[in-house]
Amino acid sequence: MERLAEIACLSSYHWHRIYRAIYGETLAATVKRLRLHRAAGEIVGTELVVSEIAKRSGYPNLQSFNRIFKSVYGMPPARYRKEGSHTAFKPSPNGKTQIMFDVTIREIAPTELIGVAHTGSYMQIGKAFETLFGTLYARGLARPDMRMIGVYLDDPDIVPAEQLRSIACVTGSADVPAEAPFERRRIDGGTYAVLRHKGPYADMHTAYQWLYGEWLPKSGRQLKDSVMFEEYLNNPRDVPPTELLTEIHMPLA
Repeated sequence: MERLAEIACLSSYHWHRIYRAIYGETLAATVKRLRLHRAAGEIVGTELVVSEIAKRSGYPNLQSFNRIFKSVYGMPPARYRKEGSHTAFKPSPNGKTQIMFDVTIREIAPTELIGVAHTGSYMQIGKAFETLFGTLYARGLARPDMRMIGVYLDDPDIVPAEQLRSIACVTGSADVPAEAPFERRRIDGGTYAVLRHKGPYADMHTAYQWLYGEWLPKSGRQLKDSVMFEEYLNNPRDVPPTELLTEIHMPLA
């Protein structure tokens, strides 16, 4: 706390109040949320033992990690790996996904965005969103009608995690100067298949696999050579991970 306040050229007394006013949560809440977010991603996407994930996430022992993870995600880490909401996208022994998900076809207008670039694991794009909103608030440019958009430029099954490119964006930014750390982006207009996903962001990879592997071949549609994007309909500061709503947009020819 003291070091962060020093970097911000403020007293720790005022720095923490400013942080909470801008981000809507205490620093301790941010740290807890991001640690558990990263841990959930490693539980779903790796074979690391839970005790190692707890250690990597900064928890002093497995017992405290299990307790805190269960309080947020609704079940202990080991059970979450086997039974979490991501498992709904995985095929059963007969090769079929356990649950069918609704995909709607929508026409999307071209949309101008302002964003902050991120290189590294998609699970850590939250860093870029923190920079984006912190800068918008600091410059007096934030508006309640801005929609949160994540643009993802690489395939995480092919590109190493440390080289993945993404951009944390908001809409309604035509009058926002594109000064560092901002850059302008644009969503192409056209037809999109939209899957509404409910649950932790750690589950998103399996949702993409289902969309590409099961829905697309059966749909009779063709992909358009354009980037996919996600729209986040609620805020991870306001709802538990199990209630997060995300719409995955797949561009169609």
